[in-house]
Amino acid sequence: MNVEESILERVREIAYKHALLNAYKHDGRAELKPVISKIVSEIPEIRSFIREIISIVQEIVNRVNSMSIEKQREEIEKNWPELLVEEHRVEEKKLPPLPNAVENKVVTRFAPNPDYTIHLGNARPVLLSYWYAEIYKGKMILRFEDTDPRIKSPFPEAYVKIKEDIKWLGVKWSEEYIQSMRLPIYYDIARELIKANGAYVDKCSDKEFKKYRNMGKACPHRNNSVENNLEELDKILENYYSEGEAVIRVKTDMKHPDPSIRDWVALRIIDTSKTPHPVVGDKYNLWPTYNYAAAVDDHLMGITHILRAKEHVSNTIKQKYLYDHMKWTYPETIHFGRLSLEGVILSKSKMRKMILEQNLEPYDDPRFGTLSGLRRRGFVKETIWEIVRQVGVKSIDARISFVNLAAINRSFIDSKARRYMAVENPISLFIELESDVKATILRNPATGEKYEYFFSKGVHIIYISRRDLELFRNNMVRLMGFANIVLEGLTIIDNNIGYKTRITSFSQEDAVEKNLAIIQWVSGDNYVEADLITPTGNELVYRRILVERDILNSKVDDIVQFYRIGFARIDRFDNNRLTCIFSHE
Repeated sequence: MNVEESILERVREIAYKHALLNAYKHDGRAELKPVISKIVSEIPEIRSFIREIISIVQEIVNRVNSMSIEKQREEIEKNWPELLVEEHRVEEKKLPPLPNAVENKVVTRFAPNPDYTIHLGNARPVLLSYWYAEIYKGKMILRFEDTDPRIKSPFPEAYVKIKEDIKWLGVKWSEEYIQSMRLPIYYDIARELIKANGAYVDKCSDKEFKKYRNMGKACPHRNNSVENNLEELDKILENYYSEGEAVIRVKTDMKHPDPSIRDWVALRIIDTSKTPHPVVGDKYNLWPTYNYAAAVDDHLMGITHILRAKEHVSNTIKQKYLYDHMKWTYPETIHFGRLSLEGVILSKSKMRKMILEQNLEPYDDPRFGTLSGLRRRGFVKETIWEIVRQVGVKSIDARISFVNLAAINRSFIDSKARRYMAVENPISLFIELESDVKATILRNPATGEKYEYFFSKGVHIIYISRRDLELFRNNMVRLMGFANIVLEGLTIIDNNIGYKTRITSFSQEDAVEKNLAIIQWVSGDNYVEADLITPTGNELVYRRILVERDILNSKVDDIVQFYRIGFARIDRFDNNRLTCIFSHE
């Protein structure tokens, strides 16, 4: 047979994969021709050897057809779950139309709080807002909502980090605003709101107001005159009152069934001499609440459509009272469900606690579900796009399993990732060659890229993973792309302890006939050490591996696949030693 051994290995892998999928799609029975067609599409150079591989593929098809359909699906889910994802992926799944949307007039916004960077859940509003703006040839505004210098104090670096993450997603915004730099605007609107008899200065204590609120009664200050309220506003701005002594409330329905909506706070006094704001320091003492600043800015910035989580439904109700007082038209609002991800940390408070307690690098720890953390772990932006396309603007909550996320990511990176052999807990094998030999390792199945080792006549040391000793059948195993060997016991050569081996043949066909396990290896004089960092729940597990030296030709951020271990992102190089972050299998 003239087909190279490494190509045959790939043919068997592709044949098994597509025979399983073809069978699963057709009541458990695969057909030879479509499987051959898939092999040719993935390995075009095999066309001239079709006759020589037909019998091999037919054997695999027969083996797959002997399985139950349940077993076929189990094998697909175990080895290629992305195939099932691709089967259900809708080609460019279209978003439903926006209500009352006019081309060239749609304005959306993404409004993060820079008290931390953004995570997978935030990717939903930013992508949806951007995609809809693109669909309707409108614009998307980026607005930092940072008007809480005490409880949700902004991180100075978060403003930059959020923009980096948004750019990584492929999102472009038309305008950018920082709310903490717009406080005089909010004061002017507060005056107009008071003049419209839509707001008042309340000097009740928080406890007193809640007593009135819970009874559905107005506090004594609610009916003060417009002139009195304007005077009180001036006194607040002149620092006459201290924190907690006065707030500005929007008038609503004091009988509303949701007590939180009754006369909600629009602006409050915060002593910024104790908690200065990272952008404007202690320049201001009167700060707008989220609902007030967001409502005012949505009007002033001409927002036509707001896309946000359904947890904001009560906020929408609150803000509409302000709009009614000011005789403004409220934007169209679409509320969607919460998006969460199993297997990663999404809680901002938990992330911030871990950063302080464990002295972690903020934002991109691979245990975190932040976009930075997912990117560092080897997830690509197309995976995030696909997740958001799948959940769309549905109002129900969506909980994504890590297995599903990994399967989607695999479908995007599999054809691009270069393959490398790597071993853990290495043990030595001594291999004696009677003549010069070439070993061929497939680097990239999609492109056919290969790497060749040339071994001269004599004794060579190679390393395999200790756990792979269990795979020797009758003391035999196949070394990937190289040789079939037999173990002949422990020995010592040049002060190195290892297993003496004997080569039985170099034939892939012999390995198939004997049903030998295929294991990876690294050459004793052609490897580098690497740390493979594996996120596991709240922990990071550090695994030391030996990898083919050729990996040094890669770059930081490259995503690679270690044979029989999984995908990983190259995190950094340190003097020919590298650190990789494990992505998933």
